[in-house]
Formats: sequence, C-alpha cells, structure tokens
Amino acid sequence: MRIFRTLLVAASAAVLGGALVISTTGSPGAVPVAHSVTVHTHLTAKFLSEARAALVKDLRTPDTAMFLHARPTSDAARSTTQAASLNWAGYADVSSTHGTFTNVSGSWAVPRLTCTAEDRITSEWVGLDGFSSGTVEQDGTASQCFEGKPLYYSWYEMYPAGTIAVGTSVAAGDSISASVARTGTRYTLKLTDSTHAANSFSRTATCSTSTCLDTSAEWIAERPAYGDTGIVPEAQFGTVGFSRASETAAGRTSTISGFSGTNYALTCVDSTESYDIVSTSGLTGGNTFTNAWKNSY
Repeated sequence: MRIFRTLLVAASAAVLGGALVISTTGSPGAVPVAHSVTVHTHLTAKFLSEARAALVKDLRTPDTAMFLHARPTSDAARSTTQAASLNWAGYADVSSTHGTFTNVSGSWAVPRLTCTAEDRITSEWVGLDGFSSGTVEQDGTASQCFEGKPLYYSWYEMYPAGTIAVGTSVAAGDSISASVARTGTRYTLKLTDSTHAANSFSRTATCSTSTCLDTSAEWIAERPAYGDTGIVPEAQFGTVGFSRASETAAGRTSTISGFSGTNYALTCVDSTESYDIVSTSGLTGGNTFTNAWKNSY
C-alpha cells in the first residue's frame, strides 16, 4: 500500500519514468476455489465497484511522511532496535549494502474489522525495500471499511507504481501466505489465500538494480494514505499474527531475528507520539509476532 518514507533517508515520491515495468506474463493461481466464497448481503456489484474504485484511486497518489526516532528499550539483551512510526507496525531488517535481500515471506490470518460510518483501512504485507530506499516491492491483504461495511482484498504493488487490487472475495480469517522474491532484476510477487483460492496470484515485474536497491525486508501492518488527505484512520481490528517469517539476505535464509544486520521493531503511534495506534509484540522463535490495534488516530 502507499508507503511513507523515513527520516533516516531522503524521502522520494518521484515516478521512476519507465524504470519499473510490470510484466504481463503473470496470472492468478489457476487452481479451483478451495472453499465456497462467503456471500454478504452488502456486497452487490455496484457496492464492490464503488469501494474498489475508491481504494485504488485514493492509494494511487504518492505521499511522503516519516518514521520517527528510535525508542529506548528496557531489555538490554535484545538486539532489536525499537522505533516509532506514523504508519507502520511490525518488523524490518535493514542493510546498508545494495542487493542484500533476495527473498521475504510470511503468513497471517486476515483480521476481522469492526466498522463505523467512517472510512478506515488497514493492510498487512511483506516486502523488500521501503525502509531506507525510495521503492517498495510488496504484496498482501487490505481490509477496508467503506460506508460502514467491511471489504477485504488481496493486492500487490511495485511502488511508486500504483496498488493493484486482485481478489475481492477475501474474508476475515482467511489464511494468507505471501512472498516477494528477486533474481537479478526480476521480481516474483506471490500470494496464496488457502481459504478462498480465487484471491491467490503470482505476478512478475522487473526493476533495475540502480532503482530497486533491496536494502530491507519487512513484515508490516500498515495504515495507508489517501492522496488528498494523508494517513487514513487505522481500521479497528483485534490482533493480527505474523508467522513463518523468513528472509534471504546475502545468500543466507533465516528468520527475522536471525539476520546479522540491523533489526527494527516498529510501533505505529499517533502524530503527537502520545499513544500507540498499533503495537508490536516481541518475537517468538525469531519468526512470529503479533500486532494489536489500540487506536485509529
């Protein structure tokens, strides 16, 4: 989804002028639907069309914002750096060496929303770049409150190219596994919805090594941005748990905590840094953690 840049690096919202090419060779997973799709009375064709158009339109315009400063931690034994963010919660492994990361993957269950009349969004994803660079190669799920009703999507993005919504039959509780893999300049963005297989996909894209730097890997719960108004309210959910988080860095596959470079645990906070929007737990087994909703603004 629309990603906000950090104070650690110069922000960039510039279009890459053709350096980024979405391939047309990818196709949705050609497997039959594993389970029948849950039907909700509000999911009329008109409602879905209007909601999806609003989601894609609003998230198409690049915005910039920032991560905030590192936070002190009382656990001196932890090698993880605690940090505050205006829109991200989760974990990021970061390197100063271009081309370090070639794969990131993780699993989660789509969180169930509690909607009010206010439009709100939350998104879970895995990706390369975005923490300390001007691109993001990512895929995941989005949960949207539109006109008081919940909607769920699968999607992918090669930022700053726009978000591509794929599956609209995603439902709360769906079992999701996602990955982004790089070989040279070729990226494979793959998502599997084991509950409603029609939402699964595999896409390929290319990006030059001078543009997509592959200096970070992330597992994130995010409140995205609207092009005209900035960061949106975080949709209300209970918790979302990431598991089986894995990465390949400098040819070595490991868990989040197994990375030998810098590891960040990110808590999403309000603009005054007075309270948490989405909290992030510590790691279990180096590859499992939980994000918990606290507030919307």
